[in-house]
Amino acid sequence: MSDSSPSPAPRSLDDALALMRDLRARCEWDRVQTHQSLRPYLIEEAHEVDDAIAGGDDAVLRDELGDLLLQVLFHSVVAEERGAFGMHDVAGALVAKMHARHPHLYGDGVKRPWESMKAQKTKRSTLEDGLPAGLPSLHRAHRLQDRAAGVGFDWDNALGPLAKVREEIAEVAHHIDAETGTVHDQDALEAELGDLLFAVVNLCRKTGVHGALALDRTNAKFVRRYALMERLAAADGKSLTALSLAEQDLYWDRVKAAERAGASRGDGPARER
Repeated sequence: MSDSSPSPAPRSLDDALALMRDLRARCEWDRVQTHQSLRPYLIEEAHEVDDAIAGGDDAVLRDELGDLLLQVLFHSVVAEERGAFGMHDVAGALVAKMHARHPHLYGDGVKRPWESMKAQKTKRSTLEDGLPAGLPSLHRAHRLQDRAAGVGFDWDNALGPLAKVREEIAEVAHHIDAETGTVHDQDALEAELGDLLFAVVNLCRKTGVHGALALDRTNAKFVRRYALMERLAAADGKSLTALSLAEQDLYWDRVKAAERAGASRGDGPARER
């Protein structure tokens, strides 16, 4: 016998907002939260959404987006209780901003660079205005360069930042002894390495790559390869940590060779062929 009971009605954003108001009224923990006390949870949920995107699981992404939405609703209801603004004001401000930032769709039909429109709106000279202080350094560099590019301070193409990367590598090398590898001036080297990283981020940006995402990919690849090195060494009855660098390098070469062979068969990491 089939279940003929009606399916529950789809929930809406208004339902979620009503739930948040109810939690504030009846849950002891929710009731005492403030904008300040909620800050760590907002940051944590944003990172969990990012992890879900990297993992490629739609069900996990759906749930994590819901958790992040809860934080948006939470802050909106707290502000509503203070008489500052409500969720509908947040939505209204978003719609108005997107209309203003897309004049080619909702205005005079002329497409303008996003960052240049933001600069005209703020009328400020500080490049970092509005960028959160806690942004990860690679993403912050990318956004600063985006903003500078939005007002015309940018290379014509990727050849400019590529040359700059080569120039910065030479300046880094100047502070490292070519024979002994010792550092001549630690502070100066740190400054030059920062310049090199900034130049690499700019090269990434001009080629359509986000430096943080590229580094995430390489971090994951390194972890995967190192774990396989440990397994190969263990299969040979050895501990990787007890081996010399030359012996470890042999396992590293075996791992890379296995990846190349797997990629040629079609069963390796598709994006690293």
